[in-house]
Amino acid sequence: MFVELIATIVAGIAAAGLVMLINRSLGGRMPKWLAPVMAGVAMLATTISSEYGWYERTRETLPEGLVVAQTVENRSFYRPWTFALPYVERFVAIDTLSIKTHDAQPGMKLADAYYFGRWSTVNKLPVLTDCTETRRAALIDAVTFEDSGTIDGIQWVQVPESDPMVSTICGVG
Repeated sequence: MFVELIATIVAGIAAAGLVMLINRSLGGRMPKWLAPVMAGVAMLATTISSEYGWYERTRETLPEGLVVAQTVENRSFYRPWTFALPYVERFVAIDTLSIKTHDAQPGMKLADAYYFGRWSTVNKLPVLTDCTETRRAALIDAVTFEDSGTIDGIQWVQVPESDPMVSTICGVG
């Protein structure tokens, strides 16, 4: 975040300096208000570029085995351009190398899901997926596994067959 702030400030200073240099070479014929206006435009363009580029930059740096399962786009009234072209604000990636199965429960798979957000830390959450009944559950501290193969304390979420997390986890292996 700090680096982006510095980049935005540098872009504003560079744009204002360029306008002032052009104005000087033209003998001062340009209006005086143009330098601060161009600085503001450059700062706004840098901020917008940073917002739209975050997802691609982050996705390109994901380690091997981490597959993006779902993205969430943002549209805001105070950013009217996002209604025409929304940007990805957060996404969920599944660690396909961490997927585990158990012989007693062949239709279930356990995987690590990573939740990425634009201005938040990455959160890791183990997700149990029932591929036969198209449902999933987040594994929290209250969940216990019994020797008989049953799971206590789990709260299943019934999802449609097109659910991106279930299809990503169940489609592997």
